[in-house]
Amino acid sequence: MIKSAFLAVLLFINVPAHSAILDVQQVTSPGGVKAWLVEDHTVPVISVRFLFKGAGAVNDPKDKQGVSQILSNTLDEGAGDLNSQTFQGKLDDHSISLAFQSSRDDFGGAIKTLSKYQNEAFDLLSLALTTPRFDKDPVQRMIDSNLVRIRSNMTDPEWMSARLTNAIIYQDHPYSINVGGTLRSLPRITPADLRTKFKSQFARDNLMVAVAGDMTADEVAAMLDKVFGRLPPKSSLRQIQDVVLAEGSSISLYRQKIPQTVITMVVPGIQQTDPDYHAGEVMDFVLGSSGFGSRLTEEIREERGLTYGIYSELSEMSHSHLLSIGTATRNEMVKDVITLTKDVMKEMTKEKISEKELKDAKSYLIGSVPLQLTSTDRISAVLIGLLSKAFPIDYMEQREASLQKLSADDVFRVSQRVLTTKDLKIILVGDPKISDHHTIIPSLPNVE
Repeated sequence: MIKSAFLAVLLFINVPAHSAILDVQQVTSPGGVKAWLVEDHTVPVISVRFLFKGAGAVNDPKDKQGVSQILSNTLDEGAGDLNSQTFQGKLDDHSISLAFQSSRDDFGGAIKTLSKYQNEAFDLLSLALTTPRFDKDPVQRMIDSNLVRIRSNMTDPEWMSARLTNAIIYQDHPYSINVGGTLRSLPRITPADLRTKFKSQFARDNLMVAVAGDMTADEVAAMLDKVFGRLPPKSSLRQIQDVVLAEGSSISLYRQKIPQTVITMVVPGIQQTDPDYHAGEVMDFVLGSSGFGSRLTEEIREERGLTYGIYSELSEMSHSHLLSIGTATRNEMVKDVITLTKDVMKEMTKEKISEKELKDAKSYLIGSVPLQLTSTDRISAVLIGLLSKAFPIDYMEQREASLQKLSADDVFRVSQRVLTTKDLKIILVGDPKISDHHTIIPSLPNVE
């Protein structure tokens, strides 16, 4: 299944909230740095998330895939006059959690601290974002660690499926690269490569900041200039074109002598800015994202016992939107699972979902908010996700209103639009018994 590490925050975006639950303020510092803030003074905890839009792995050179990954691993490995051990020691001594992460599209980070240690936390974050060291030993240690990770993953059929799916769906597009690097590219990465990316792609013009917890707007404004005020004004980023998926259906097989085959099925999805996107959420819920009770689970697991689990997912990156279906089954049952999955998809294009399915989907998608906004971490994740999509500050309220208005006709219209199999791409990893025309993939791309 195609996933991006930052696409995980959308789990929280795709829930509504009333202003009484999530009171978002926009804060602008004296230096012009902006942030969204949700104040919560009930516990002495602060969570800050930040994002450099467009500064993700799409900018990595093809022969040095993994630059963004190694940069995310090393930004907290020493800064200023603090070496790696000293920097990490200060984080530990003050119970400060600091992490950086790169997705295909964006590069971001998060810091969580007790209120009483906020000065120390923001001093360390400022150092990391202005004077990182990129010392040779920590850089090499992170490269070695990622090489071990790749070699370990090379025995994981689901990881193989993800690599193969990206290559088939995205072909020559920058999204096809391996965000985590390859066995050949990682050893080529130098501290100079990390400095080049750091200096050119992290700037105030592509910065987004979200804050939740025990801070006032005035305190946030001061923090923004302290931490981010010395970033350069302009970033230099690669211009990325939107993905154009190849027309026509296909089956691709990477043969592995294992008892089960991992199946991934992909069709073009629907953009979150599309007026019909919320109808698409309901469609996806009924199809497979809800797990137990979904049509795919009922038909293929409960009725037939052909898999332990099958799911669907609407996913969107800055230049691509997809609907993916993932499962695994015994090799001899692969053809049956594919046929049944197509049948479920086609059925939703021929008949409307029931009023009960519509009601259940809307109830879940609307009613799950309070359970998912239970910590400063989760709230800041919501905010940075909204910011990254350029959604309005009241997006979740707008979303709830849109969901409430949906009819079975709306969902049917989107199902007819999305759940067509004419451009369905099927990716298999295993030793299936299939007679349909398929392409054998001799080796995994972007691994070695």
